[in-house]
Amino acid sequence: MPEIPVVPAHWHFPADPTSVRRARHAVTASLPHALRPHLGEDLSLLTSELVTNAIRHGTCGADENLIELVLWPADGHYWLAVSDPGTGTGRPALSHPDAASENGRGLLLVDSLATAWTVRPRPTRGTSVIAGLPLREGARPDAAFGQLSSTTRPCPHCLTG
Repeated sequence: MPEIPVVPAHWHFPADPTSVRRARHAVTASLPHALRPHLGEDLSLLTSELVTNAIRHGTCGADENLIELVLWPADGHYWLAVSDPGTGTGRPALSHPDAASENGRGLLLVDSLATAWTVRPRPTRGTSVIAGLPLREGARPDAAFGQLSSTTRPCPHCLTG
């Protein structure tokens, strides 16, 4: 019998600064209780940075702009994809701001927290930033998302492109 794949947690939030707190809460609340001490703070910070960047750089402020979040366990990690509907040609990239700069450190933080991260264009329009946080030894994701398998792969609808 084939293994049943994990169903990811999935949310949409308006492209509004108040959505950062709501997204952070939704993502960390979806973690199994046993994983919150291990992943909660890092996942919360990762969510804040990626949602803030999506709102600032991937939307034009119109009401129809939504930020999409997908969270799923796979291959010993929890993966978070934050997608924006942007039509711009710019791609998120690491920068190295000087000490006086007030912005530009978000992806440096993502880079230091995540085991791996990438930027992918969406199939129709927009961008997804996907980052993975490793599960600590002894942590079991099956409490909330079903059995984790080494054959489980990243969520196909946020990685297509």
